[in-house]
Amino acid sequence: MRRAAAQPAQAVLDGRRGAVSAPRRIDALDQGIIQALQANGRESFRAIAGRLGVSEATIRARYARLCADDILQVVGVTNPLGLGFEQALVGLKTTGSPGPVADEISSWAEADYVVVTAGQYDLVVEVVADDRRGLLELTNRMRALEGVVSTETFLYLDLVKQLYDWGTHP
Repeated sequence: MRRAAAQPAQAVLDGRRGAVSAPRRIDALDQGIIQALQANGRESFRAIAGRLGVSEATIRARYARLCADDILQVVGVTNPLGLGFEQALVGLKTTGSPGPVADEISSWAEADYVVVTAGQYDLVVEVVADDRRGLLELTNRMRALEGVVSTETFLYLDLVKQLYDWGTHP
């Protein structure tokens, strides 16, 4: 595969995941930093500080804490389809807890999104592969995992909307 492992997969390997308890409270300054970086991830701390009326050092410290607490991650987002990759969403049904299957798939560089869900599927996984053959190999690897009962693959034909600027919780 031509792309590097995604940062979120590393967070899982480090033992960190998304919120499973009450989320940490953020204040208006944290919200302002997040909103500024969602609008322009390359904006300087100096510009953000000037707009929010605090020092650049304060922005730098708050940014570091938001990143360390897994609240904020600033990355360049691409459209894998536009780069010639195949992309799909895979729903998996498991026997028992989906945790071990989620942990295994999270370690794969090709999996860029792994969530435990309620409903028809126990897990939903987004994967990116070099080509259709690679996508077939990925789904076969998933089916072969202990605890996987079935999978359903939704092949992406076109990326119509992809946003990451939903703001912060009120």
